[in-house]
Amino acid sequence: MKLDFEIVELNTKHAFNIAREKAPPSRRLVWVRIRDEDGVEGWGEASPQPFYGETADTVLAVLPRLAGALQSASGGDPFALETIDEALHHALAHHGSARVAISCALHDLIGKKLGVPVWKLWGLNPASAPRSSFTIGIDELDVMRTKVREAAGYPILKIKVGTPRDREILAMIREEAPDAVIRVDANTGWTAKQTIAAMPMLQEFGVEFVEQPLPAHDLAGLKLVRENSPLPIIADESVETAADVAKLAGVVDGVNIKLSKCGSLREAIRIVHAARAHGMSVMLGCMIESTLGIAAAIQLTPLVDYVDLDGAALLAADPFRGPGLEADGTLRFNREPGLGVTRAE
Repeated sequence: MKLDFEIVELNTKHAFNIAREKAPPSRRLVWVRIRDEDGVEGWGEASPQPFYGETADTVLAVLPRLAGALQSASGGDPFALETIDEALHHALAHHGSARVAISCALHDLIGKKLGVPVWKLWGLNPASAPRSSFTIGIDELDVMRTKVREAAGYPILKIKVGTPRDREILAMIREEAPDAVIRVDANTGWTAKQTIAAMPMLQEFGVEFVEQPLPAHDLAGLKLVRENSPLPIIADESVETAADVAKLAGVVDGVNIKLSKCGSLREAIRIVHAARAHGMSVMLGCMIESTLGIAAAIQLTPLVDYVDLDGAALLAADPFRGPGLEADGTLRFNREPGLGVTRAE
């Protein structure tokens, strides 16, 4: 199998700021293509995040090594998915977005060879998929108001918090979207004391749950928050792979899977099963990604409770077309084989 790749630069419609950092002016993703001996080509996308030690340049640097591991493990057979998954993880355990791009490309390729969508390979039912939220990043209040108005069709909003203006922001959200389901994400921006103190305010504004209020490794703090929280607590930065789930049992109520963190579609499914075994809810999220990255995640959505797959909907221009979000947050699945993604006109 032959592996090719190139950088794709993306811009968002608005700056996408979160509690711990301001948005970069653009995002550099890596488009990965794998072609087998029959000429069938599968596509995947790496959305590297410096928070997890990756950039587009590191992805470009490690892909040749991963290509060697892919070839050695598969022997040219793209269906050897478990063997390939293990080999790629052994070759580079801490480059999740680079590895998941290969995983997605292989699943796309296999779906195309068999003539079925990837979700159908797993026996999933698109009708079981939850509706996606739409995220409002931190900004000046008038800019955030504009973002909320532009997102008027979405009944579920995820609000980035972790600022001194959180009450003012949430009051504006409720003014503009009185009937919306509201979820908040502090992206590690609060302490345990701040989170517990914020709970009455969050309840006042009808918040459904709180995502990652504390630093990723502060499990004792997360446990304290959960014990004193009337709202569910969902871990994001605290969970990367299935191995992280057990230590979060009794610490949080649920986990947020992101493909670029966990490193493969198969690992994402393992996280789902691990979370279910511990009685935890499951969310499926994303980074800023094109439709190619979002399409891969959509294949898994019938397995989870909450979805936040708005990465491509936040873009000023998307180089791909395929599965994604409708204007009301409903997920649009592919009937075409593989991931169902094509280049935009």
